[in-house]
Amino acid sequence: MKHLFARFIFFVTGWKLAATPEDIKASQNAVMIAAPHTSNYDLVYAVGAFWLMRLPLKFFIKDFYTQWYFFGFFTSMGAIGVNRSKRNNLVEYAAELLQRDKNMTLMVPAEGTRKRVDQWKTGFYQIAKKAGTPISLGFLDYEKKHAGILKVIPCGEQLDTFAEIEKTYQHVAGKYPEQYNKKIF
Repeated sequence: MKHLFARFIFFVTGWKLAATPEDIKASQNAVMIAAPHTSNYDLVYAVGAFWLMRLPLKFFIKDFYTQWYFFGFFTSMGAIGVNRSKRNNLVEYAAELLQRDKNMTLMVPAEGTRKRVDQWKTGFYQIAKKAGTPISLGFLDYEKKHAGILKVIPCGEQLDTFAEIEKTYQHVAGKYPEQYNKKIF
């Protein structure tokens, strides 16, 4: 049902899925970067792309959205509520989730917010390193109306990995390009 709903949304809005079967398979049990992240609409297209690829999805969200008054809406999409006012060891928790469930893909918006940032957060790298999983480079290109996976890379030495990620995302346009910093570090 989710697959059909996503197909309908992509058809009506003119979006296309851009992901090879090999990248989809390699993204199972991986940390997927969600970039650029400049709009609330990103969640709609990102979740739709996951449903089209039939990838089991988990992602962190403010715990406000996982409260009872949302009737499980966000939780059913794969949301895991996080209380941001408390110090949580999310890297440890996320790595444990990935080690426990070998089919899960954990989506992480590397910028950490929809606003422009000076540099990306590195939690995605820390999670992948600790869990021993690859990093999948998920994207939403509003200019081309494409969503999917650019490539899947091993979690290698930090500076080399970041340089490859930065180079790969150079031609991707967010909904609000001025809010997207293509520099990781």
